[in-house]
Amino acid sequence: MEFFSAEWLGKPLWMWKGFLAVVLVLLAFDLGVLNRKDKEMGIAQSLWLSAFYIGFAILYGAGIWWAYEAGELTTSDGVHAGVAYFTGFFIEKALSIDNVFVISLIFTYFAIPRAYQYRALVWGIIGVIVLRGLMIGAGAALVQQYSWVLYIFGAFLIATGIKMLVVPEGDTDIAQNPVVKFMRKHMRVSDTLHGQKFFVKETDAKTGKLVRVATPLFLALVVINIADLIFAVDSVPAIFAITTDTFIVYTANIMAILGLRALYFALAAMVHRFHYLKYALALVLVFIGAKIFWNQIVGKVDPAISLGVTLATIAGGIAWSMWKTRKDTPIAAG
Repeated sequence: MEFFSAEWLGKPLWMWKGFLAVVLVLLAFDLGVLNRKDKEMGIAQSLWLSAFYIGFAILYGAGIWWAYEAGELTTSDGVHAGVAYFTGFFIEKALSIDNVFVISLIFTYFAIPRAYQYRALVWGIIGVIVLRGLMIGAGAALVQQYSWVLYIFGAFLIATGIKMLVVPEGDTDIAQNPVVKFMRKHMRVSDTLHGQKFFVKETDAKTGKLVRVATPLFLALVVINIADLIFAVDSVPAIFAITTDTFIVYTANIMAILGLRALYFALAAMVHRFHYLKYALALVLVFIGAKIFWNQIVGKVDPAISLGVTLATIAGGIAWSMWKTRKDTPIAAG
């Protein structure tokens, strides 16, 4: 019975293990059944799989709502917990669209065929689960120990939002990425892609012996995970500004990212059409950051209002982007 009574980060251990088990089952089904063979994922399959992940995330959020409402897991009520989950989920989902453009550039730079891209993305989620867990765990420890850290998060979100509004986006040069430079300098890297393999053995030109070398697919996988870590610098403080419940922060993050891997193939060719979403996201970050100060100085903002403002702003940004770029030609994905 210790399994059911033990707690970690304020929640029963079985909740954490149960969530990770669900994620691993989804990944195993995705990678081992749906995409057992390397093949290019079409837009239709991408959209259907994305709809499945979004639907599952919504059902999971409803489950959190119900479980918290039961009153056995926390003193928080189900409405606040459920609204916090969905607010965090939609913010993370929208922020991840920017990540699609960077992932496309990475695949293009390393010349990764579309047939191998999805497998790399699914394996990459395992790294994301660990990296996001470490970041969220560190954030939770800071917030619990020093409540004033939330004000730093709020100020950071406001500054980030303003920067997104006024500073033009720069070109992303993968070749100049310090991670790529470091790996090419300190690792043996093959110039040739070897299917879905991350490492292979090749003959060393100097010694004539077989040595283990990394493939371009492995480099792409590492750079994608580093890029995700950089994006998490914005998204993790944003959701902590909504709720300090570590379980909700983590599950909302991972649920949003799981579906992104499938949605990538539908968005990669048209991500340029989401240009104005950047400004909507900037306004959301400023709103969430300012809400921290408002809650302490004036009074708490109803979580339902936060969710409504978030959804309306993101939806407005997407609609305006699609309308303004309706005559643009598609850009080929990497």
